[in-house]
Amino acid sequence: MKRLTAAAVAATLGFSALGYAPVAKADEPYWQCVTFARMFSGINIFGDALTWWRQAQGKFRTGGRPETGAVLAFQPSGRMSRGHVAVVSDILTDRVIRVTHANWGGSRGRVEENVTVVDVSRSGDWSAVKVWYNPIHDLGTSVYPTYGFIYKAPAQTVEGVLMASADAPSGQP
Repeated sequence: MKRLTAAAVAATLGFSALGYAPVAKADEPYWQCVTFARMFSGINIFGDALTWWRQAQGKFRTGGRPETGAVLAFQPSGRMSRGHVAVVSDILTDRVIRVTHANWGGSRGRVEENVTVVDVSRSGDWSAVKVWYNPIHDLGTSVYPTYGFIYKAPAQTVEGVLMASADAPSGQP
C-alpha cells in the first residue's frame, strides 16, 4: 500500500513538472477572459477580446500606461486568434505589473491571480509583453502584442464634445 501511495504522489508531481493543469471540476465555473474581465473591472464591453479596444474608443479612456483596475487588451496573435483581456491587479514598476485573468494557457477556464506581466516593447509603451508561465516558473518565451489599457473612467467630454482619450498620470515615473 505504501508503494502504491508513493507511486501516486510521484505521478502527481511528475504531471505538475510537465505543466499538467488539472481539468476544472463540473461544479466549478468555466471562465472566459472577457466575462471575467468585465465582472472584475466593471468595464461593460461585450464580445470577443479582439473587439474590446475598438469598442472602448470614445466610451472609455484608453492609453499606454497601466493603472490598477484597468484592462490590458491583447491583440490577436498566433494561437490566440480572438485576443485576450486581463485586469491590472498591481503595478510593480513602470515596466512590470501583475494581472488577474481567466482562461490563459495551462489554466483553461480558470482564474489566475496576480500573474506577472513585463513590458518588453522597445519604447516602453506596453505594446509588447511577456507573461509569467507557471510551469517553468519564469516568463514565457512568447512576446504578445497589445493594444494598450482600457480604463474604467469614461472618455471625457468638454462642453458636450467628446474628447480623444489620452494617457492619464498613474503615479509612475
